[in-house]
Amino acid sequence: MLTLESVSAGYGRVEALRGVSLGVRRGELVCLLGANGAGKTTTLKTISGLVQARSGRIVFDGEEIHGLDAPEIVRRGIAHCPEGRRVFPFLTVEENLRIGAWTRRGAEIAADMDRVYASFPILSERRRQPAGTLSGGEQQMLAIGRALMSRPRLILFDEPSLGLAPTAVEITFGIIKEIRETGTTVLMVEQNAYGALRMADRAYVMEAGRITLDGAARDLLHDAHVKQAYLGG
Repeated sequence: MLTLESVSAGYGRVEALRGVSLGVRRGELVCLLGANGAGKTTTLKTISGLVQARSGRIVFDGEEIHGLDAPEIVRRGIAHCPEGRRVFPFLTVEENLRIGAWTRRGAEIAADMDRVYASFPILSERRRQPAGTLSGGEQQMLAIGRALMSRPRLILFDEPSLGLAPTAVEITFGIIKEIRETGTTVLMVEQNAYGALRMADRAYVMEAGRITLDGAARDLLHDAHVKQAYLGG
């Protein structure tokens, strides 16, 4: 479904990605691991058009998307759930969800809103409440619900467990697993390497802007380098 071929990208004179190649098959959950500053977030931003690739190719569902702007990439079927949730704090829960459907029109939006509320009952209870007053876990639910409102075929998750209490992390991982099981493809950046590898099909390890290791998630759980660097030895 998604292929990156020798993609380089960066900020000003700083090259954050150096010839990154990876692939995500339809229906998979793939995780991208690495230390802070390795280029993981830049990879997701480059896929979603927030950062423009300097070289290489990005192909989604058989069509090249590098060079397209972010709104067009959303229309093509890619949603980006950013690091830190990034909800609009002074807008209500419902207004945040409606923003997720800005590329769409018609009565089906209301039906999708009902589905999000059915999946996240706490959001239904707080639909008139400013998003900034929600707990961290509730804001993450809202960010995921907002991404689902665009009806994506691929969701990019950037550090979905960051800053959450342990119980909220388990809930969030469970939600992402359910999203994948309903047919939506997932590419996820996650610092909680153990939790990510337990739920993923495959994984890539990124270091200094390059992919240095990849394989089945169950195999990487037992890889000596991954255990030492990301799983606490």
